[in-house]
Amino acid sequence: MREHSPLRLQLVVFALVAASFTNIYLTQPVLPVLQAEFVANTLLVSYTVAAVILGIALSNLPFGVLVDRLPIQPIILTGGIAVALAGLVCAITENIWVLIGARFIQGLFIPALTTCIAAYLAKSLPIERLNVVMGAYVSATVVGGLGGRLLGGWIHPPLHWRYAFVSAAVLILLATFSAWYILPKQPKETLSNREQPRFISLLQRWELVRIYLAAAGGFFIFSSVFNYLPFRLAAAPFNLSTEMITLLYLVYVMGIFMGPLSGRISNRIGSGATLLGGTLLLGASIALTLLPSILAIILGLLGLCAGFFAVHAAAVGSLNRRLTGGQGRANALYVLFYYVGGWVGITLSGLAYTRWDWQGVILICLVLLLLPFMAGIGEQRDASR
Repeated sequence: MREHSPLRLQLVVFALVAASFTNIYLTQPVLPVLQAEFVANTLLVSYTVAAVILGIALSNLPFGVLVDRLPIQPIILTGGIAVALAGLVCAITENIWVLIGARFIQGLFIPALTTCIAAYLAKSLPIERLNVVMGAYVSATVVGGLGGRLLGGWIHPPLHWRYAFVSAAVLILLATFSAWYILPKQPKETLSNREQPRFISLLQRWELVRIYLAAAGGFFIFSSVFNYLPFRLAAAPFNLSTEMITLLYLVYVMGIFMGPLSGRISNRIGSGATLLGGTLLLGASIALTLLPSILAIILGLLGLCAGFFAVHAAAVGSLNRRLTGGQGRANALYVLFYYVGGWVGITLSGLAYTRWDWQGVILICLVLLLLPFMAGIGEQRDASR
């Protein structure tokens, strides 16, 4: 890879990942508005988020293969244009199923911008910088996730949620063309003609599988809480407006700091200890949201973000430190587990919410804490050998 400014590279990667994640969560704060506008039930409108996550999960493995074989520039250009065009369809449709379908197409192409960039970084950066830069990558996902929620529920008034899709399309196009122009081309040897590890061989390595399961469990919990929180807060005893609910998503900024900080903490105390600490914080925080107090909700959400991003950053860093090749496929598997966990979380928690209200969502989340907790124990055990 030719000489380049590390800051310039990080900025363009940050912008691309943030713009990509902005598109994922656009409808989350306005789900009650969509429910009324399209005359649909809670579970159906939640699929305007879940369809994106499902699309991401399904396309990760193909993009993981492509990024190990092709230059990054054409992959990014194709992905960015596809996401933007599907977003414009979302902005004009009057049919809930077309909206869900276009959101699914956005999900199919988002890995061209996120999974592929993670693999590009893993192949291009020296190992001593990887933990911190992966933490910054995680922070970009936070900025994007927060930006999408603010666009959908606050910057544009909730009833004008369609304009949020137009704004997000413009952002993704700007970031895509910037990345296409600025990202250094990989030398042919990093595109690797050598044989890459097969997906099945990666899945036969338990030390990688437990990291994948930690990702699935963590995002299951995170997606479940944030997806059904608007329904809880819109009902008694809170009775909050969409604008006020959206403001609570500002707790998401915790992840901006926790991403790189978790990378540094992992370097200091190890990934295992970081995973265990993040999991314990997750458990205490989601339990707090059971209390009928807005202060408890805010504290719980702050802890949820801190715990989740500690787990996520530690897991991503640990995964890439263990790799000597096949970064595209290994990171694609990580994101596959991550988003399948989120999609399953939204689906099962939607059924739990319908039957047992908020208590059902929290109970199922507490059970899933076992996955990152077991991964932390495994990482600790390996580090002590």
